[in-house]
Amino acid sequence: MPLQHQKRAIGVLAGFLAVVAMVVALGGSGLLSGAPGGSGLASPFGSGETSRAGASGDLASPGSSGGPAIGGVGPTVGPTAKTAPAPAATPKATPAATPRPTPKPTPRPVPPPPLSHCPIFPASNVWNKRVDTLPVAADSGTMIAAIGLGSHLHPDFSNGGGYGIPFNLVSSSTPHSKVSFQYASESDKVGYPIPSNAKIEGGSDRHMLMIDTSACKLYELYAAKKVGSAWHAGSGAVWNLRSNALRPSGWTSADAAGLPIFPGLVRYDDVATGAILHALRFTAPDTCAGFIYPARHEAGSGSCSALPPMGLRVRLKAGVNISGFGTQARILLIALQRYGMILADNGSPWYVTGAPSSHWNDDVLHALGNIKGSDFEVVDTSGFVNGG
Repeated sequence: MPLQHQKRAIGVLAGFLAVVAMVVALGGSGLLSGAPGGSGLASPFGSGETSRAGASGDLASPGSSGGPAIGGVGPTVGPTAKTAPAPAATPKATPAATPRPTPKPTPRPVPPPPLSHCPIFPASNVWNKRVDTLPVAADSGTMIAAIGLGSHLHPDFSNGGGYGIPFNLVSSSTPHSKVSFQYASESDKVGYPIPSNAKIEGGSDRHMLMIDTSACKLYELYAAKKVGSAWHAGSGAVWNLRSNALRPSGWTSADAAGLPIFPGLVRYDDVATGAILHALRFTAPDTCAGFIYPARHEAGSGSCSALPPMGLRVRLKAGVNISGFGTQARILLIALQRYGMILADNGSPWYVTGAPSSHWNDDVLHALGNIKGSDFEVVDTSGFVNGG
């Protein structure tokens, strides 16, 4: 072989041996295998082969506890890769529960105090004054004849509520209702304590009376009617039961005479005590265009020299024998002798007004028809006023 070829072969062989030595060194450091910690250099044996050392498993893998590698080079232990902790889940905020409102207890209706809790006007009020000692009016005969000498006394109330003017006891807890009025200029425009089951007089007058026994006030409506959810009335008036005050002169009320109705009713609770201690209310068919104390309003026509004025007071003559009447009728007749009746509205002659009650004995009351107009006389009430 020529010398130059020998030198070339020796050079190639030396290069090959250098490559082998390098491969052995790199294999020991794990750089050829691409294992963790290596550089991932390709094997000189090709991509489809592994080094024999790698195949035999004699070389310790990085991080193993095997013996020293060829050449006494110990295994290169690379740093153990730390797994990054998964980020903690952010807790979802639990929405605060919407507090439920505490239901308010339904207020229990406060029962009204009894009627006896209030005076029905002061003792010095003309409704509560006796007239049995007052003189007879000079025009008594004319007035009695105008009302009806031969007409009979009639109780305008009965057992079972068939007729009469009922009343409602209410209290400060009773809701007040707005009422519109036909005669608004002469009505008290305030809230009226109308109960949900209000008692109203039958017929066309439809009087509704409410006594607030908490405040001792009397509320009265004429022609009261509920239309939808609203109340309407012809007129309305309010009285302080502890006062002697009258309505303005010329003003009506729930009654034609401008008077309160309730104090003039025949009421069973009075009769049950054995005595009626106040005047009563009555009607007459025709009245004049005038009024006298305590009335405040007229509702008639013609001269007061021939026809009775509103506010006229009559009494049963002392000489009328009432001993044969039943207890309820007799108590009423005694009241007519002592306190008399006040003319308050136009209507049938000698109709005395009362409140219905299941306690009335209609047979006993029917006997009142034996009393005639001629049994009454007109009282001279000149100077007879509240507080006097």
